[in-house]
Amino acid sequence: MGIQELLQDIEKCRKEMVQLASRTSLSSHHVIEASTRLDSLLNKYNHLVKKR
Repeated sequence: MGIQELLQDIEKCRKEMVQLASRTSLSSHHVIEASTRLDSLLNKYNHLVKKR
């Protein structure tokens, strides 16, 4: 996975999480799952950037 594709996935996941949180609550199981996915994507991004 390239950096540009990863950045697109990060933005998509962030938007999804914000939408879920606006419809439910920040402590909703779905919001927490989206947050966990976003954390994982951000960690991958940071790892790729540090390797450069």
